[in-house]
Amino acid sequence: MSKYNDIDMSHWKDYSDIFTDSLWIIDKRDNSGAHSGDYHGNFVPQIPHQLFTRYTKKGDWILDPFMGSGTSLIEAQRMGRNSIGIELQEIVAQEAAKRIASERNDFCQAKPFIANSRTVHIEELLHTVGIEKVQFVIMHPPYWDILKFSDNPEDLSNTATLDDFLKSFGEVIDNTTKVLDKNRYCAVVIGDKYANSQIVPLGFYCMNLFMERGFILKAILVKNFDETKGKANKQGIWRYRALASDFYIFKHEYIFVFKKPW
Repeated sequence: MSKYNDIDMSHWKDYSDIFTDSLWIIDKRDNSGAHSGDYHGNFVPQIPHQLFTRYTKKGDWILDPFMGSGTSLIEAQRMGRNSIGIELQEIVAQEAAKRIASERNDFCQAKPFIANSRTVHIEELLHTVGIEKVQFVIMHPPYWDILKFSDNPEDLSNTATLDDFLKSFGEVIDNTTKVLDKNRYCAVVIGDKYANSQIVPLGFYCMNLFMERGFILKAILVKNFDETKGKANKQGIWRYRALASDFYIFKHEYIFVFKKPW
């Protein structure tokens, strides 16, 4: 048994459901119970499930600075992990709190907060639940301005330029990972975008933000995704556009895993 997960290596052959390859093909989103696919910025619950299995233990604390619909907190609760979620939009946070409460686990805590992850006094927030550190940080930020999540100017999806987005996301990294325990892990789920007839490698820009801060890059995972809401029932026209032009249609996003060595 390692220091950072509950995997019993004496029975390693029993863990056939745990991904160990860098290509993650997930055919269908888990929509069971409180997991809802309605929120347009959520991600598949299988992502936090796999990450929490590999990098956390029961009773650990997980921090999600971009809580959204509460996917990470719901999954953490199911797995016996404690969790804290921070969400900028009050209505979104309130809806997430209802989903989380519908699957309450009396053996762990799931605490949603309405705040700005760039500026919230993170130590005071942790103090409200009686802890000083967390053992994993999972981030699923907006993919810059691909989707507008609100009219709030503090929303990262409203940043005017790429530099503004990266500066703001860097502030979230600095503010939240400072409470991550030494030698524990964090992950960011992010995709690229296409603008002005060229790819903006948003994922790798975000990866570099962590590496510039001294984080150790442990994994670059590529996950498939199929039809997005913006392209729903438009496969034909997007294929036509791709064939008529010089680009490929995005069918993947990245999961970067980092270790904090200090």
